[in-house]
Parts: sequence; structure tokens; C-alpha cells
Amino acid sequence: MCWGCPQESEVVLGCLNGTVKVFSTDKEKFTEYRDCAGGEGPFRGLAAHDSSLITCVESGLLKVWKEGSMDHTEVEVGAGVCRMRQDPATGVRVATGGKENPLKVWDLQQPQEPVFTAKNVRNDWLDLRVPVWVRDLQFIPASNKMVTCTSHSQVRVYDPSAQRRPVMEMTFSEQPLTALSLTADANGVVVGNTHGHLAVLDLRKGRLARCLKGQAGSVRALQCHPSLPLVASCGLDRFLRVHNVEDKKLQFKVYLKSRLNCLIFTSRENWEQEDGESVDEVRVKEEVEDDALWDSMAMVGTAKRKAERERAPGPSRPKRPTAVPCDRDAA
Repeated sequence: MCWGCPQESEVVLGCLNGTVKVFSTDKEKFTEYRDCAGGEGPFRGLAAHDSSLITCVESGLLKVWKEGSMDHTEVEVGAGVCRMRQDPATGVRVATGGKENPLKVWDLQQPQEPVFTAKNVRNDWLDLRVPVWVRDLQFIPASNKMVTCTSHSQVRVYDPSAQRRPVMEMTFSEQPLTALSLTADANGVVVGNTHGHLAVLDLRKGRLARCLKGQAGSVRALQCHPSLPLVASCGLDRFLRVHNVEDKKLQFKVYLKSRLNCLIFTSRENWEQEDGESVDEVRVKEEVEDDALWDSMAMVGTAKRKAERERAPGPSRPKRPTAVPCDRDAA
């Protein structure tokens, strides 16, 4: 799921059957359907750039679908992809990673070779190879750095200008991490795991800052607000929750009936009022229109109708027979 335009008036959704749907927030309905089937497995990443659509599936096929053209760009990024993300600063750079598929950065204008390929960390204390399993990643704004989380509870920061190995590594809990999102100031990262645990990690000090409570199932998606200290999360417990990352308080919770896979945060704080009139103005306008409708209707005089009803002859009632007294002695 991603925004389809910079105005954030279109939401692009990737379905399991390879169909990409475009939902208009203004018209409140799906306005476009595109067949983006290719490769094997579900979508592991979706992005939009200008009029083009960027998709990546689990088998490792990354495609750039150009609108109105049959000439699509295809890139093989390696099998077992778990996540593909776009660099919001450029729009033409994407990063991929997965199971035994290290972090790679691709320039879609020159997609023959990745511009950066991460190198695995050194062997552990038993001199055994550390497995690679990137579950989620994100570009750190205003820098060349990237942050990733793995199924082995590791959070790593990479700096391609310094070295291929991570420049920082942290661990959280013992369960696999499934999702991450950078905070609004980009000084921290929120991570979630398969047991429903949420935590805020400080990227400056490389340690745990605070934990967020409330989740009861595996976390599938996280999204921090671009300007406010809020983070939205969803997962298998079918609840959408919004936490404050500073005071750890739960701001909002709603039950959405189905198991949730993804979510998206809008950067428009007052999006309901931006497109037109406010809610109060709309309510007043509806009341004025209703009053005008009732005023235009002809008034029916109740007194006139009552007089006509009284003058109208009614059905004659049969007269009740009068009882005549009878003298018993006369009989």
C-alpha cells in the first residue's frame, strides 16, 4: 500500500492475485484497476513515481510499469524478497532485502547492477555464519543511511558511504521482528515483533528508549506520522492502534474485524477540512437546504379542511327504536 500522488488523494493497493487497485479518497471509490501480474508470490513492495508504478514480488522480480507504454523495466533482485521500499527523496532509488537476500540499493535509471550491496556481519563467537533475513527496511531522510530489522531480532543501520557492513546494531527481545518505521524526527525507530511487542529504539545512542503496550498479536505493519509523535500499528489481533511515542499512551484503538496486513498515514493533519467546507459548515448548509425545501411547499390550511369536513354530509345513521312501556294488568 502506498500513496499514488503527492497530493495524497489516491491510495494504491496490491492484491494477492497480481491486481493493483487505485482508490480515490475524494470520490470514495476504486477508480482504476491494473493487471501487474509477474513473477511468483505476493507483492512485497509497491511504490509510485510520476506516472509509473513500481512493484516487487517475493520471487525477486521488480518491475517498473510505465503508464501508456508496453515497455516495462524488469530487474531481478534475488529470490526470497521480504521487503522493497522507495527512497522518498529521489523516487528512483529503491532498496530490497529478504531471506538470504542481503540489503541492496537499486537505481532504476541504471538497473543493471545494484549501487550498494550490504555485506554480512562477521561470524559469531562460535565462528558460525550469521544467517541473513531482512524483514523490513527504510531510508533515513537527509542522509545516505538505511535502517533494517531482521527475523533474528536485530536492528541495523547501514551507511553506504562508510562501509558495507552495518555501522550500528541493536537487538530487541528474542522473537522475530516484522516491521519498523522511523519517528518524525528520524532520531528513533519503532519496531514490532511476532509476539505483539512494540518498542522505540534510539538511533543516536543505540539502545532501547521505551516500550509501547497494547498489542495482542503479531505486528504486520507500522507507520509513524510524518510530523506528529504518533505511530499507528496493526496486525493479527484485528485492532488498529495509535500510540504516542513520547509518553507511550494509547491515543486510539478500533476493531476492524479482519486480520490486517498494512496501513498508511496521511501527512495532512486536517484532511477532512482541506478539500472543502468544514463539518459544521456542511451541517449548517444541509439545514438551510432543508428549510428552503419545506418553505417552498404549499401550506395546507387546517381550519379550512376542518370546515369542509363539517359541511360535508355524513352517512345517515339508523334511528334507535323507542321502547314503549307495557301495562301487565291491561294485558
